[in-house]
Order: sequence, then structure tokens, then C-alpha cells
Amino acid sequence: MRNIEKILSEYNLKISRNKDNFLYIKGKNEDIFKLSQSLSRMRPLDFSVDQRKLIVLIKLLQAKEPIKQHALISDLDISAATIASYLDDLQAFVKGFGLMLIRKRNFGIQLSGNEASKRKALGKFFIQHFHEELIEALFQLDHHRFRYTDSLFLHYFEPAYLNVVQNAVNTELEEKKIDLADSDYMAFILQVYITYQRYSKGYRLQDVDHHSDLEESDIAFVQSVCHRIENEIKNEISELEKQYLAEYFKGSKVQSAESVYDDNVITSRNIKHLIELVSQKINVDLTSDFSLFQGLLAHLKPSIFRIRKNLGSYNPLTEQIKQQYPKLFKVITDVTQRVFKDLSFPDDEIAYIVLHFGASLEQRQSNINLHALVVCPTGIGASKMLETRLRKEIPCITNIEISSIKEMKTKDLDQYDLVFSTVRLPWAKHTYIYVNPLLSKEDVKNIEGYINSYIHSDQKDFREKNVKPIETDFLSGPKTLDNLMDDMKYMYSSISTLLRNLKVYTGLNGEDYRGIIRLMVESCFQQDIIKNVDSIYRRLLEREKIAGLGIPGTNMALFHCQDQGVKKLAFQLGHLDTPFILRGMDEKPMSVRNILLLLAPEELTPIQREIMSLVSSTIIEDNKSILIFSSANEHLIREKLEKSFYQFIKNKILEE
Repeated sequence: MRNIEKILSEYNLKISRNKDNFLYIKGKNEDIFKLSQSLSRMRPLDFSVDQRKLIVLIKLLQAKEPIKQHALISDLDISAATIASYLDDLQAFVKGFGLMLIRKRNFGIQLSGNEASKRKALGKFFIQHFHEELIEALFQLDHHRFRYTDSLFLHYFEPAYLNVVQNAVNTELEEKKIDLADSDYMAFILQVYITYQRYSKGYRLQDVDHHSDLEESDIAFVQSVCHRIENEIKNEISELEKQYLAEYFKGSKVQSAESVYDDNVITSRNIKHLIELVSQKINVDLTSDFSLFQGLLAHLKPSIFRIRKNLGSYNPLTEQIKQQYPKLFKVITDVTQRVFKDLSFPDDEIAYIVLHFGASLEQRQSNINLHALVVCPTGIGASKMLETRLRKEIPCITNIEISSIKEMKTKDLDQYDLVFSTVRLPWAKHTYIYVNPLLSKEDVKNIEGYINSYIHSDQKDFREKNVKPIETDFLSGPKTLDNLMDDMKYMYSSISTLLRNLKVYTGLNGEDYRGIIRLMVESCFQQDIIKNVDSIYRRLLEREKIAGLGIPGTNMALFHCQDQGVKKLAFQLGHLDTPFILRGMDEKPMSVRNILLLLAPEELTPIQREIMSLVSSTIIEDNKSILIFSSANEHLIREKLEKSFYQFIKNKILEE
């Protein structure tokens, strides 16, 4: 306050108190105007707490030797207690990335850990604490509204350099027609910038990880981005650095739910188990919601990859989702731990999963028809007003009856889902909701909360009676009779083609399983299922390099291929006389006696993807299914698939 008074005195101003003991600046208007003009030209020296922590983190990341605590205190002009508090917070933050903050007397402060973890920690800190500032900066850069200066943005980024990185990434995303979620897009741009910046200052990746699970398209994308950047800044990075960025990019890509077919049986099985357990916990059956399954499959594949590679993620809606769906958030946190035992899902990833379930529940609620009784003393006047308000504010109440208190005594109240009253009723046997005839906002909120708890209660009869089936959007175009018949005919023809191309080979022998796969591919060529043997055989082996294909807990391996060289859907099985050791989907070696071959054309319709997914999930549906597909008995396998397809078609007809 003394410093403020000193500044004000230069403008003939002073601080005064009013009768309520509030402080205000007293003086002539022209003097106050001069002060405001002077302040507008000043550059503020004070930083926010997050900015100070960021400065400390950057200094620790850039230091090659331990930093003395008094140096940080002097640079930031803060107390020893404050810097100790900042370091405590940073210590907890970096621990999640496998880093250690060393603090020793007569030694100083040092951040210890591998280079990749340091980059991920810095990128996460930027996104977690400066999300809005980054969005604004990237927008201004993209629209040429950023004034390039010598000063650094957020104490780290050179605007011109950041613009080069963003332009390179944007150009490649547009040319390759690739989508990234907003937070993932930003995180990837930051990692590219951080990689080039730290590489140029001599901070290189030390650990050579195995990148066998990277796809060629991901590596090619990063190579193109780096080529564009290096043409501008004349600074190259090594292939190892590019592999690191390709890994990050793979974990950032958005997969359209419609473009996904189940090429990972384990993920599919876990997602189905996840939906089953959540359904049991919240007492709402979501197991038949295919759009929920498809959406989770599209999201969880890159999500699981990010978690396994410790790439980190940021969800700006996490806290809001926790508040909106507190019970669902807790349920899904518990269930994911049970289903994915070897993974630890952070809150940001849990929040994304909650959104999928929340959307499914919201859609379910929008398909509810409720029968309500409105009670008032006379049955006229106020009740009519309330009926009008209910129809407007609570659209899921589709049937409303009005009754006086006298008439209500003769009614069977069990036939109504909800009972509203504008007066206090003299009984406790039946639940009713007391509301204002004008239906206040608080009334609406209470009614919605009651309906939610009612829907999610154990009243199974209520759910079966009132919840309309949720339609899955598997048919494209307007729902005319012609569209419906064409799409149903296409569904039947796809299933018929797959069953017609079902074949089981027995007594197969060879020096290795690759030779047996070659024989199966050659047989597909003879059956006019594929155009070329070599290209399909090569694609199958390339897919195996990306990730193991053995199904854990079985003696089967699922080799699959979606390629322009495939003419028709086909599912074929080869039973080996001698088992071979293959890499499983859990990356562990396993004994395989049955090779399963699933082939599809490159362009698949949504219904064909559902059929492909159904085949994959049927294989590991239960122990009986595993025994059937391991038996090499074509009759039993065909019978099992036919039953699954029968139920599939039946559900589709009912939905439409």
C-alpha cells in the first residue's frame, strides 16, 4: 500500500475510505486519466503462480548443472517458503512422468530422468495450465494476427518458429485428410516444437525404444512434417527423434467410429466386458447399444496406446465431467481398473470414456415415454397451467392426466410413473413431487433429477415398459422404403458372401506358419476372393509386425487384412498338425494351432464393418465359442456364425 500511495502522489492522487470502509482513489478526473494512460503503457512485472512454476520448470529443464535455490528466489523475487511450495507442486507433477526432482543442501536443485519424459512433462504442463493462451496464440498465428517480436511466448516459444511448425503440421493434416482432436492437435504441435528446440540445444533422446508397433503411414506423415520444417529453419533432427514424434502422432489420431472394424480382438472383448459391467453397476442395459461399442473402440485404441507409451493426454472438460456425472465417473474408474488390469487410466482418459457412456444415457433418456398424474384441489385452473409447463419443460413426459384430490382416491396410482401435486398430500404410501403451478427452474431441476434416479433405479419393469429401443445409425440416407430394402439386401448379400467363402483347412504342415498362411492365401486366389497372392501375403505379414495376432487364452491367431486387392469378404481357418510359437496380442509368446484368416476389401460400408466386428467378437464370445473355433469342425463353426448373423439381422429389423 505504501508503494501504491507513492505512485499515486506523483499524480496528485491519494487513497481514501468511504463510509462502508471500502478503499478508492480520490482526485481529479484528469489526474486519474493520466494515471490510467501511464499504466496502460507499463509492462507488468508480476507473474501468475502458474507462470512462475513454468519458469522454474523451464529453468530446470534447460540447466545442465544443479540450480541453487537462492538463484530462483532472486530471479522470481519471491520468498524461500514460496519457492519451496512451487518445488513441492512440481515434484508431484513430474513424478507422474517418471522424473525425479532432486533437492539437496549444498547441491542445489536438479530434474533427473530421461529426455523423452522431460519433453512429455513440459508439453503436458503447457496444455494443462495454459490451454486457452495456446489456443489463442495458435489461432492468431494461423490468421496472421500475431506480431512477431524478440520476446518469447509463455517464456519458451519463438512465435515465428512456432508458426513454421504449425503450418507444416496443418498442411500435412489437410493433404492426408487426417483429423486430430483439439487437445491432441495442440499437444502434437508442442511436441514437434519442443523436440526441435531441445535437439538444437543438445538435448537428445538417449533410449532407443522398439518401434515395431508404428505404422508406415505414421512414420511417413512425420517425415513429411519434418521435411517442411527443416526447409524453413535449416535445422535437422535424427531418425530416432522422428520415430519419437511418430509414436506421439499415432497416439493422437482420431479414428472415426464408422471407419473402425474390429482388428484387435482383445480390445473388442475388453470393451464389451466394460459395457456389461457398467450396465450392471448403473442398472441400465447398454450392451445392445452398438454405437456406444463402436465409439469406445474408436477412442480406446489410441487411448490405450497413449497410456502404454506414457504419452499423456489432456481433457479440458475433466472437472466439468466429474461434476456432471459424479457417480458414472466413479463407476467407470472402478470398472476400467477391473477390465484393463495392466493399465492405469488417468482422470483425463476416464473423462473421455464417461462422455461416451453419458451420451448413450442421454440418448436413452430422450427415448423415454413417461405417464404422469397431476393433482390439484379442484382439477382445473392451476393443474392446466402445470400441464402446459410440464409438456414444455419435460418432453419425456408424453402422457398427462389431471385429477382432483377427490377423484384421485379412486385411481390406481401404480399405473403412473410420476405423480405431481400443487398442494401437500396427506399420505406417505405413494411418492409424489410437490411443485409450484408455474413450475419454477428449481422445480424443473428437481424433476429431472428424480427422473434420472428413477430411470437408473432397479425398477426393471419400468425400463422395459417405457424405454424405446435406441436406433443405431447403420443405414445411410433417408429412411424411405427403397433405402431400407436396398440396405437390407446389401446386408444379406454381404453375410451370404462371407458364409459362402467360409472354409476350414485341416492337416496343414510346413516348416513355419508363414508357409501355411501362404498356402491359405493361394487358395483364396483360386477361389477368386483376392486379385494377387504376393500383395495380400505381404500385407498379412506386415500387420503381424505391427502387433501380435495370437489371441491370449486360446490356441488361435487372427490374421486379417483390409486391402484393395481383396474382392470379397472371407473368413477361413487353418488347423495345424504341429503348433507354432507366435507373438500374442498381449505381446507374450504363445502356442498357436489354428490360423484364422479374415479378409475384406479396402472400402467397407458401415454395415460391412459391423459384420467384420461381429465375426471377430463371436470368436471369443465365451469359452464355448473358443472351443468351437478351435475345433476345426466346419459344420460347428458355420452353425455358430449363422446363429450370430441370425440374431444380428433380427436386431436390425427390429431397430428399423
